[in-house]
Amino acid sequence: MAAPRGRRVAPYAFILPALLLFTVFSIYPFYLLLQTSLLDWDGISPSPTFVGLRNYLEVLAQDRIFWTSFGQAGYVTLLALTLQNALALLLAIAVNRELRGGTIYRTIFFLPPILSEIVVGLIWFWIFDGNFGIFNEVLTAMGLGHFTRPWLADPQTALSAVAMIHMWKGFGWGFVMFLAGLQTIPDELYEAARVDGANAWYRFRHVTLPLLLPVCITVSILTILGTMQIFALIIATTQGGPAFHTEVPITRIFASMLGSGRFGYACAQGIVFGLILLVVSLIQLRFQRKTA
Repeated sequence: MAAPRGRRVAPYAFILPALLLFTVFSIYPFYLLLQTSLLDWDGISPSPTFVGLRNYLEVLAQDRIFWTSFGQAGYVTLLALTLQNALALLLAIAVNRELRGGTIYRTIFFLPPILSEIVVGLIWFWIFDGNFGIFNEVLTAMGLGHFTRPWLADPQTALSAVAMIHMWKGFGWGFVMFLAGLQTIPDELYEAARVDGANAWYRFRHVTLPLLLPVCITVSILTILGTMQIFALIIATTQGGPAFHTEVPITRIFASMLGSGRFGYACAQGIVFGLILLVVSLIQLRFQRKTA
């Protein structure tokens, strides 16, 4: 017996508001983005020029700074994947033990991620200032004055300094996820390993890591996607300088759109960037399924 017509329609009625929101705020803007990427347009002129795939060809074959920005974002991402996530995991393991004041530590470690990137950037810009920064003052007080420099204005140190700021701000997200994953591991497994004479390293390698692997992959995916899209922190500290040494893809797209007035070209850059992130995400998800 067929279900009443109203019962068949009801599920679609429930998802209709979400579908409308997704269409208005995601699908339609993406259509406009794709359409604009085929134009030579300054964002103001009422009569843009259709150029087809010329913007894409320029991005792929001629824009050296855009691809250099990918390498620089990749450098920051590599540091975040290794140093930042290693620190987050170590702190999560430490806090997961029954320590006095563990709740306070959890709160402190999670504070940096919830702070505004602009505020964090401005604070660290002052800390790394070449003339009055606290960091140089501390080095001088320790007798290491010959190491002082304008950390965010020196081409040799600017990108590493930005990476350090980004890692300081972002390790809290990984910390929370690792801690949540650790708390799902049964204590009985550790007790059984201790009874068998396993030391701390053996327990970490053969109990903690295998059971924490899905969380590690998820944290890695979020780290890559988040770090490759870093923007506000760079605007607040270096604005892509000195001499493009801290440029990343988002800042290049921003510069093409507002600095050069090439809205169509900026849209083409954005689509290329989005496709690359999509491919990276699919590769990681495929790896996650194989290791599950």
